[in-house]
Amino acid sequence: MSSSHQKTIVTLFDDFGRSRFNEKEEYKNQLSTCQESLFHVQQSYYHQKKRALIVFEGWDASGKGGAIRRITEKLDPRSVNVFPVSAPTQEEREKHFLYRFWKQIPSPGKLTIFDRSHYGRVLVERVDGLTPANDWQRSYQEINEFEKTLSDNGVRIIKLFMHISADEQRERFEERLHNPFKRWKLTEEDLHNRRMREHYVEAINDMFEKTHTDYAPWHIINGEYKWQARVDVLETLVQALSEGVDITPPPLDEKLIAMASKQLDVNEEKLRSTDKE
Repeated sequence: MSSSHQKTIVTLFDDFGRSRFNEKEEYKNQLSTCQESLFHVQQSYYHQKKRALIVFEGWDASGKGGAIRRITEKLDPRSVNVFPVSAPTQEEREKHFLYRFWKQIPSPGKLTIFDRSHYGRVLVERVDGLTPANDWQRSYQEINEFEKTLSDNGVRIIKLFMHISADEQRERFEERLHNPFKRWKLTEEDLHNRRMREHYVEAINDMFEKTHTDYAPWHIINGEYKWQARVDVLETLVQALSEGVDITPPPLDEKLIAMASKQLDVNEEKLRSTDKE
């Protein structure tokens, strides 16, 4: 990958600071504002036939699912799709590792969210030795070419990594273990991955270094504080998806105005003036 594609240095951090939210009401108000803004962005993408791919990666129990729920909660479900990524099937293993992701690319007017992604190739497959070194090392270039192709064809790509400390992860694991309604979330694989954290840190930072590009940048989200993380995710998406996009609602169609005036007894001039506000 050419160094000209590198925008900034992205790497995991150890200082998680403090949450900017102390009161739940403050968090709820800010969350609602961000959700409304994201809905307006979604409507613009729908009307303008734009499309976007939102990629989530992160530590186990880092809040990916919670963030995705807050993203989709107020969106029109007809134009957003969530693709939960698990281990490939036998059929998928017999094909190129990007095969199953190509099938999920958003169509015009749609947003697609990958809950985990093609980056498993250079994360879990690397750390657990599931793929020969030559293959996963080659995959960085294949991933960049995949994302460049999407970008060149009008797909906006936003990649988010949910980052939490080892101590916070342990607390969340314990909470899941002791809560009968959350226990299903904790798996043997989660505990195995935690034991391999140092290896994952190396793999994650390599991933950032080799795949953080101007057309598909990484954004590290401080996931240590759930309220703040959810708002940060939404703010990041609104900003990234809005850049260079006209978010102004489309004007009312003149034929619709005429029909509404006749059938609904609506004042045409009032409709036009409202549309300009």
